Amino acid sequence: MSELRIALVAEGPTDHAIVEAALKAILPGAFILTQLQPEATLPEMGNGWGGVLKWCHAASLRHAGPIDQDPTLAGFDLVIIHLDVDVSTMSYDDLGPDIVALSQQSAWALLPCAQQCPPVSGTIDATSIVLRSWLGRATVGQHTVLCLPAQSSGTWLAAAILPAAHALLANAECDIRVENGLAQLPKAIRVRKSLASYRSKAPVLTQNWGAVKTLCSQAQLFEADVQAACT
Repeated sequence: MSELRIALVAEGPTDHAIVEAALKAILPGAFILTQLQPEATLPEMGNGWGGVLKWCHAASLRHAGPIDQDPTLAGFDLVIIHLDVDVSTMSYDDLGPDIVALSQQSAWALLPCAQQCPPVSGTIDATSIVLRSWLGRATVGQHTVLCLPAQSSGTWLAAAILPAAHALLANAECDIRVENGLAQLPKAIRVRKSLASYRSKAPVLTQNWGAVKTLCSQAQLFEADVQAACT
C-alpha cells in the first residue's frame, strides 16, 4: 500500500509536530505530511490563527465545493485544517483594520465566540462555524478533517506528558493557560514552546495517545474523523 499523502494547514510549526505525532498513533501505515501553512514561500500569510484565516480565504477565492477537491490539492489523500480553540477568545481587531474590513465584507462569523465552559462543546461548535465561514464557497469535504484542539495543541502535549491528576490538567479543555503552563513547570518536566522542545516530546504523545484521548474529547474526535476520512 502506498503512503498516505496528507496536507496540513496549521497555525505554526509546533502544531505540525503535535498533529504529526497524533497521526502516528492513529494511522496504521506510513504517511507523508506536507505543511501548506505556514509556508516559507508565502510569507504574506504569516503564522498563527491569522495565517490559517488567510489561507482559508484564499481557498474560498479559487474554489467552490469540497476543499479536498480543489485542483491545487489534487495530490493529497487527506487535508487537515488545524485551529486552536482558544481562537474563540480572539478578535479580528487583533489582526488589524484590513482583516476587520474583510471580515465584514465576507460576512465571517463573529469573534470572540467563546461559550460557557464546561462543557467545551459550545465553544467547539462556535469555533467550527467561524472556521467554516472563512472557507466561504469552499466546504469541508469527505476527505477534509478539522483539527480543533481545546484549548490548544499544547493541551494535548500536556495530557501526554503529565499524570492525569496533575493540577495543570484539572480543567484542561476549558483552560486557555495550559500550554503556557507547560513552560512554567519545574525544570525537570518543563516544556518551552519551541519547535525543538515539541519535537523532542512528540514520541511521548504518540506513545501516550490513549491518555490524551481520555482527557481531551477533541483528540477522540480528531482520531474518529481521520479514520473516517481515510476509509
